[in-house]
Amino acid sequence: MRKTLSILSLAGLLAVGLHAESSNHAAPGVAPDAAWHMLALGNDRFAAGLTVAPHRDAALRRDLAGSQRPWAVVVSDADSRVTPEFVFDLGMGDLYVVRNAASIIKSAVEVASVEYAVEHLGTRLVVVLGHSGDGVVRDVLGGGAKNGSGIGQLAVDIAPAIDEARDKVAGLSGDTLENSAVEKNVLLQMKRLLQQSPGISGRVESGKIKVIGGIYNLETGRVRWLGEHPSQEDILEGKKP
Repeated sequence: MRKTLSILSLAGLLAVGLHAESSNHAAPGVAPDAAWHMLALGNDRFAAGLTVAPHRDAALRRDLAGSQRPWAVVVSDADSRVTPEFVFDLGMGDLYVVRNAASIIKSAVEVASVEYAVEHLGTRLVVVLGHSGDGVVRDVLGGGAKNGSGIGQLAVDIAPAIDEARDKVAGLSGDTLENSAVEKNVLLQMKRLLQQSPGISGRVESGKIKVIGGIYNLETGRVRWLGEHPSQEDILEGKKP
């Protein structure tokens, strides 16, 4: 037991060192790959139970009252079990978070929210984050969404992803089909952002920012990174992937 505690303590100290070196409340303009690396390190700490819970003190709160300087945008599900600041072991001022059911990016509100962070706050990495066990995806797959209801509208919003999971991955069912639908939905929302925002797509094309996807596992606490959209080049050229 003592040896185990010593190993955990050492791992915790290493995690603190990594965090101090790579995060240290970075200013706006952090390069996309560097920001991605910082998120990945934080998620590793969270999944391993070695969180350092940074940037949550009163002094920083007062410092941030006058301005904010987030270095990544995260579009995530509003699910109570998926809190980006916890998932990536971060705190105040680190992330600009846009949350709704199923991580949808469809209306001007969602698109403009991401654009604001990129164009006015200087963030250079946008993450669209889905998660396992997504209740909306599960409900739509099971036929529980009713037309005319709010959930019915969500079903319409993610229908292309559901259809693609069913049509292009023949024979899948149960959890496998659900996981495929979650991934397809993340890719759908990434595609919509690139298609609907000339400002975002232009910056992606020039290499100034990146838009990537990820899927958070509720049980393990780990994010499986999807990277950039596999058809990003075609999307940017205005073609249908």
